Amino acid sequence: MKKLFTVLCLFALPILASAQIENPVKWNFTSKKINATTYELHMTATIDGGWHLYAQDAGEGPVPTTFKFTKNPLASVSGKVAEDGKLHKAFDKNFNSELKYYENSVNFVQKVTVKGKAATKVKGTVEFMVCDDHQCLPPKELEFAISVGGK
Repeated sequence: MKKLFTVLCLFALPILASAQIENPVKWNFTSKKINATTYELHMTATIDGGWHLYAQDAGEGPVPTTFKFTKNPLASVSGKVAEDGKLHKAFDKNFNSELKYYENSVNFVQKVTVKGKAATKVKGTVEFMVCDDHQCLPPKELEFAISVGGK
């Protein structure tokens, strides 16, 4: 009986290993001080080869990359989130639409004004969707917190 159990486990291991969740996008969240009260939030996505991440204005069909910021009495966001990367535009027959997306990496930048001299964190979420030539992964939502202000 023990041998049968061992054999079954050995056959099950490759199946379980191949069922790992794919995560083709790695995020990095930082801030850059512009002046005494203004910061840039840099939300950088590094995308695995063969995959693409949709822009904020992706087109009809896929879930676009969307940032939501939590209200903070010590910091306020100003303007829209800018995109810094090589934007690709292509017709996608699966969505029957021209789509906008990024490959390899993209840096999303948001300006923030800090009130007072206290250190605080700008918190929020990013929702995004990635696809390759054969499949799309379900949209993901990721929380972040970026330190700003202080000395």
